[in-house]
Amino acid sequence: MAEGSLNGRRRFSDKWGKHELDVLAVLSSAFPQWLTSRQIAQRVKAYADSYGELADQAAKAAFAKQFQRDRAKLAAMGIAIESRQPEYSSKSEGQDFASYRLQLGDEPRVRMRFEQEDLPVLAAANYLAQSMSMSSALQQAQHEHQKLSRTAPRVPQMPVPGLGLDSIAPGLGTQTIPDDLIKEIDSRRFAATVDVDGEHINVAYSDSDDLAMFVLEHPGSKIVSPQEAIDAFNRRLHCAIHFASADRPEHAFEEHQEITDSFNLPKDGEEAKGRKAISQSYQTGSEVDRRLRLMLFLSAHLGEEYPLTDLAERFYGHCETEDELKKAVTVIRKDIGTLTTVSDDGELAGSQFFDIDWPLLESEGIISATNSLGLERLAGIAPQYLSMLTASVSYLAHSPLLPEQSREQAQSLSQRLRAHTEPGETPWLSLTGYELEPPIYPIVNSAILRKKLLDIEYTDGAGRTREQVVVPAKIFVDEGVYYAAIWDGLDDSQVQRTRKTNKDKNRKHDDWRMLRLARIGKAAIIEPEHDFEIPDVPLSEIRQWSFDNGTVTQFITDVPGHEFVQALTDAKVEPFEQGERVTLTVSSDSWFVAFCIAHARHIVAVSPGTLRTMIVARAKRELSVNGEEDSH
Repeated sequence: MAEGSLNGRRRFSDKWGKHELDVLAVLSSAFPQWLTSRQIAQRVKAYADSYGELADQAAKAAFAKQFQRDRAKLAAMGIAIESRQPEYSSKSEGQDFASYRLQLGDEPRVRMRFEQEDLPVLAAANYLAQSMSMSSALQQAQHEHQKLSRTAPRVPQMPVPGLGLDSIAPGLGTQTIPDDLIKEIDSRRFAATVDVDGEHINVAYSDSDDLAMFVLEHPGSKIVSPQEAIDAFNRRLHCAIHFASADRPEHAFEEHQEITDSFNLPKDGEEAKGRKAISQSYQTGSEVDRRLRLMLFLSAHLGEEYPLTDLAERFYGHCETEDELKKAVTVIRKDIGTLTTVSDDGELAGSQFFDIDWPLLESEGIISATNSLGLERLAGIAPQYLSMLTASVSYLAHSPLLPEQSREQAQSLSQRLRAHTEPGETPWLSLTGYELEPPIYPIVNSAILRKKLLDIEYTDGAGRTREQVVVPAKIFVDEGVYYAAIWDGLDDSQVQRTRKTNKDKNRKHDDWRMLRLARIGKAAIIEPEHDFEIPDVPLSEIRQWSFDNGTVTQFITDVPGHEFVQALTDAKVEPFEQGERVTLTVSSDSWFVAFCIAHARHIVAVSPGTLRTMIVARAKRELSVNGEEDSH
C-alpha cells in the first residue's frame, strides 16, 4: 500500500481505502481496551509500511495527520473513534501516549425490523436526522475548540449511525431520496433550538433572516441556542424599533446607518456561522461505504444465511437485467473477500472480520458469517439518534415535503419507532417555511371530502374569538402556512347560522376567503340543510382575490437588489435614492410585521404608520422577552 519514497521513508498510499477497514478491525478486536498511537501504527499494515515504529517526530506527525483524516472519514459514515490523553503522559511524548478506541456509547443499540415499503421514508428521515445531528455536533465542537486544526476530525457528539441503521435496514443506502426534499434540507444550512410554547424545537434555517421569520410567526417562541442566533435576532429587533416613515424618509438612510454601525453588524452571510449542517448525501456508493454497510449487516446477523443475489440487491442496488445482477454479485463476492482478508500479511491479530462458510459459498452462492470481532456492537440505532430519527419521521408525516402516500407510510413508521423511545425523549424539529399540519387539519379535510359544513371557533386578525358556520372547499399551503379556502356562497337558509354581511352578490370573488388553519381553535362537522355545489375555482384566483381588501404597504431598502425583495410576487419595485422603494399589498398585517422585522437589517423606512407602530410594539415586546432593552 505504500509506494514511492520521501527522505528514505515510503509515502502513504491507499488507493482503495482498504486501510480504513484495517483500522476498524484493530480497534474492534481490542475493545474495550485503549490503543496508543504507536500500537495502532504497528498493527495496521498500511501505517506500519509507511510510518514504521514512529521512531522520529516526522513519522509521528505524518501518522497523526493521516490517522485523523481516516478517523474523520469513519465518523462521517457513522463509526466514531474517541480519544483520551492518560494522566501519566507528558507533552513532550506527544502522540506516543495518545490513545483511542471505538465510541460505542453507554447504552446498547436498538434493533428492530423494517419492511421494504419503509425504506424510502426511512432514507428520507435518516437524511434529515443526520443533517440536524451533525449540525449540532459541529456547533458544540466550535464552542469547545475555537481554533480547530484543519486535520482535526469532526467527530459528532451525537451518534450518527447511518451504517448502524443500515445494518438492520439493508438496502437503505440504495434508496433514492427525492431531489426536492434534499434541496430543501440542504438549503437550510444552520440549526438552532427554539422554545415554542414550552417545547424545544430543533429548527433548520437558511440564514438569520429566515430564523427570525420563523420565531416571529410563532408567537411566544424564543431562541434558546446558539448564542450567535440570539444575538442576530436581537440586532434585527433593535433595527426595527428605529424604522423611519416611508412617507417622510428624508433622514432615514443616515439614521439607519447609525443604528447598524452601533451594533457593528457583520456582512451578509457572516451572521449564522454557528450550527453549520452537512449538505451532502449520506447515501453514498463508494466501495468503502458499501463494504462497511455489508460488514455491519453480517455482524448483526451472524450465522444466518443470505444468497449473494440477495446481498447484491440490498447493497449494490436493484438490477434490471441478468447481466447487471451478475456484475453486482461479482462485486459483492469481491467485497466478501476483502472483509475476510483485511490485512495483507495475515499475521496481525484480528486481521479478519469474519469466518465464512466457504464450501456453502462456493457450492450454493450463500453467505454465512461468524466471528465478527465484536462488531455487532455497532449494528443498530443508538438510543439518542433513534429519538432524532423518530422526530424526523414524524415531521415528514405531518409536513408537505413528502407526497400523501409516503406521508401515510411515515405516520405508520412513526408509531412503530415511538414504541422504542421513552415518553418525552423524542425531540421536535422543523424546517423554516414548512409548518406542521395544524391539529385541526384532519377535521377540515374530512369536511371537504364529505361535502359537509363546519361549525368553527377561530381568532380573527384583531385577536378576537369568533364562531361561524363555513363551507371549507380546499386546503393549500402558502409559504409553509396551511390555509383553508372558504366558500361563502351559501345563503342563510342553507346553513344553521352564518355571519351577516353586506357584500355584493354580483362579485363572485366575494364568495371566497382564506382562513389560516392555525387560527381555528375548535371545529365540528355538521350536516347542511340542503345539498350544494362548490364552484370549481382555481386556487390562484382565490389567492389573488384575497388581496382585494388587503393593506397597501411601502418599505424602503438600504441598497438595491436584495433577494428577499426579488422573491416578493406582485410587488412594485422602483429606485429610491441609494436603495429601492417597494410597494406591496398584503392580506395579513401580522405577516408584514414579521417580514419587516426579519429583514430589518436592510429596511430603513416603512409605511403606513399604523403598521409601523405595530412593528415597533412587537420588536419591543420580543426584546423584553429576551431580557433586553433598547438603549439606542
